Order: sequence, then C-alpha cells, then structure tokens
Amino acid sequence: MVSALGLVLACGGGDRDGNGAVVAGGPRPDDLPVMVNAQPPFRYPPALYARRVQGNVMLRLFIDGDGRVLPESTSVTEASGYSALDSAAVSGSESLRFVPAKTGGQAHGVSVIFPVLFRHPDAHPLPGDTALNPRTP
Repeated sequence: MVSALGLVLACGGGDRDGNGAVVAGGPRPDDLPVMVNAQPPFRYPPALYARRVQGNVMLRLFIDGDGRVLPESTSVTEASGYSALDSAAVSGSESLRFVPAKTGGQAHGVSVIFPVLFRHPDAHPLPGDTALNPRTP
C-alpha cells in the first residue's frame, strides 16, 4: 500500500495558510495543484514489501502549467532511510498528473513538497500514523 498525501506548496519561505500549505517567495496561487491519478503510481519494492519495511519519502516536485511533473526537478528532501523506497518514490513521481496551480484563472508552474508513504497492510503503524491506520499495534 502506497499513499500520497496532500501537497505542501514550497515557493520558498515559511508562512502557513489556513489549509496548512507552506507559502513563501511570492503570492500563493488561488488554486493549488490537485493530483488526478486514480491510483498513486508508486511501486513498493518487492524485497522491502516482503520484509514489511515501511517509510516516508518527501519529494520536491515542480508541476508545470500543464500539470506535468518535470522529472529533472524532482528531488528527495527527506529520505526514508531505505534507498529503494526513495528511488521508487522518485521513479513513480514521473507518472503523476495534476490539475495545475492557478492564479487569476491562469495556470502556472509551482514547486511543491509531496509526501509518499510506503505502508505494509500487515505491519504495525509507524509513530504518528493513527489517522491513516487506526488499528492498535
């Protein structure tokens, strides 16, 4: 099971708006990008899945005005501790598609922080995962 949570707008600074987005370096878009993939395109590495290894990967993505991720802009901002999970997150990000960010009705590119959570359905929740998996360890 792989989850992709909401976006954190990362234009550069550090103010938070009412939705929890980090806003900086210019005006916040009127409309944040919205992922349109029916399923997250991330593939759990089979060897890690078999061992029930879990982890979080934070990616910085640039989503262009057409809603595509520019692969050369993608980087890991917070590693999971497992290079195979980090690589799977980066690889899957190339297939992400979005309704682009808009300001004044005009679509434009933005940089975002995008969390990818690798979770095994039979493993205990990681610390802080109670909202994602209410099962008691």
